[in-house]
Amino acid sequence: MSGPGMGGAPPRRSMDFKGSGKRLLGQFRPERGRLLLMLAVLVASVGLSVIGPKILGHATDLVFGGFIGGRMPDGLTKEQALEGLRERGDSGAADMLAGLDFTPGQGIDFGAVGGVLLTVVAVYAASGLLMLWAGRISTRVITRTVFRMREGVEAKLSRLPLSYLDKQSRGEVLSRVTNDIDNLGQTLQQTMGQLTTSLLTIVGVLGVMFWISPLLALVALVTVPLSALVATRVGKRAQPQFVAQWKSTGALNAHIEEMYTGHGLVKVFGRQRESAETFAVQNEALFKAGFMAQFISGIMQPAMMFVGNLTYVLVAVVGGLRVASGTLSIGDVQAFVQYSRQFSQPLTQVASMANLIQSGVASAERVFELLDAEELSPEPDEAHAQRPADPRGRVELENVSFRYTEDRPLIENLSLTVEPGQTVAIVGPTGAGKTTLVNLLLRFYEVGGGRILLDGTDIAAMSREELRAGIGMVLQDTWLFGGTIAENIAYGTGSATREQVEEAARAAHADRFIRTLPDGYDTVLDDEGDTVSAGEKQLLTIARAFLSNPVILVLDEATSSVDTRTEVLIQRAMERLAAERTSFVIAHRLSTIRDADVILVMENGSIVEQGDHESLLAAGGAYARLYRSQFAAAVAEVE
Repeated sequence: MSGPGMGGAPPRRSMDFKGSGKRLLGQFRPERGRLLLMLAVLVASVGLSVIGPKILGHATDLVFGGFIGGRMPDGLTKEQALEGLRERGDSGAADMLAGLDFTPGQGIDFGAVGGVLLTVVAVYAASGLLMLWAGRISTRVITRTVFRMREGVEAKLSRLPLSYLDKQSRGEVLSRVTNDIDNLGQTLQQTMGQLTTSLLTIVGVLGVMFWISPLLALVALVTVPLSALVATRVGKRAQPQFVAQWKSTGALNAHIEEMYTGHGLVKVFGRQRESAETFAVQNEALFKAGFMAQFISGIMQPAMMFVGNLTYVLVAVVGGLRVASGTLSIGDVQAFVQYSRQFSQPLTQVASMANLIQSGVASAERVFELLDAEELSPEPDEAHAQRPADPRGRVELENVSFRYTEDRPLIENLSLTVEPGQTVAIVGPTGAGKTTLVNLLLRFYEVGGGRILLDGTDIAAMSREELRAGIGMVLQDTWLFGGTIAENIAYGTGSATREQVEEAARAAHADRFIRTLPDGYDTVLDDEGDTVSAGEKQLLTIARAFLSNPVILVLDEATSSVDTRTEVLIQRAMERLAAERTSFVIAHRLSTIRDADVILVMENGSIVEQGDHESLLAAGGAYARLYRSQFAAAVAEVE
């Protein structure tokens, strides 16, 4: 029951890093207040951490000044002591000590040094506490944002048409909903707060560096273009690999999900080797993409560390010369060396986070692709929604056209009228459009042209919920959920009583086998319904259709999984159920087809013949050919 392309690979298009990044930032709009508070707290925290080295530099000056002052004669002034050094030929030492604050004859003032160190401890402690507060705010903001994105994806899935789910494998959709959103959340947790802190640190440290020594600040900035060049070059090569990594993850998840849910079929048809080979190919593709993504992005950190060390060397050499000339004190140079480290470290961190950011944005784009998928046509509002005044099950198709893809017509200008109470059997080769016709009636797909009327009302003007509430479906592929048998039968009619459930089971001839189970109607089924046989599962779904009491019945190979005796019982029950109800039967079994009031023979989306069994056989047309090729062997079974 799917269109072309089911299970295909996700669309491959180039990564729009800038556009997806902006859109991802837009997801934080509801958290503006908390983000501003987090930014203010981070500014205070970074400001305190940036001022720390400068204060420590003052402690170094106090220690060195005390050390020098204690070795000079008491009673002299600083200027006199320096002049004495120059007179003795130590002009270099005098120039170096000129920028130092010391008093001849006085040693180290440990009280002042202790006060400075206590101040540094208090500053760093306050910075750490503020950073902790900012981290808490960041975690809350990110968690709430990812929560809203999950809600948006969940709501989006309920608005997607069947055509989208037909073109995407379940594993691929699940990968976007789970893996990609999880990866996005982890990326944001690992990068958002740290990235903001690093950028603020770069700005703060750069400001203090210019305050201490503009020359040394310019020296430190010499390597920034080199850092940017390294980050850009590595990032451009890593980004396509991250896109490929998450596409490969989705494809591998799709294969695993399909092989796990269909492991019985895989074993029955001996496809274990092919399944393992496909897994190996996709696993290898994921390994290569993941390895290349991590390897290329992993080059970033050592490259940036190398650039940072160049900065450190340049600052140390130029700073030493400035101390020797007396332009800077040793404490200022010590602080500046620390600042050069503080300056290069966040640059390295930002570059190292590039791989996480690229991976997160790649996942974000896959989520946005899902959120941007074309939705179901909007429902009419309650005030304008139409509904049949007297639902009887009369169905009219007026010049209906439909195609799964624009270049491949399937149904063209189909017109048909089905009167209430008629049983219509739809037959034809695979791909003729049999199931598509039912999908159009249920509005799983929208018609491309023409219209479908239910009791004179255009179904496009009805709400989907009301339309489908009047249609009961029994499909070839049964669907049961984890719960009791009674809950499975009552699904869709939650107000049904136990007596009504049991009556529906008796009508479907399911009551007998249900009562043989250990807990009867309270027997709990697992998600796959493996505790009952395939035929018994089909009986339960038929009982569900009985209980819904629909105006129209849709049976798609409904008796394909039951034995001949059970089929006869079901056919009798169906005759009672179909009384005064319109029934559409898609079947290949002769017993179902020959009892129908009208048989529609479809080829290439068109009804080529219409009539009852005997008249169509006598006509010797498409139905007769189909009967001879497919149904003749079944005569012995039913007669």
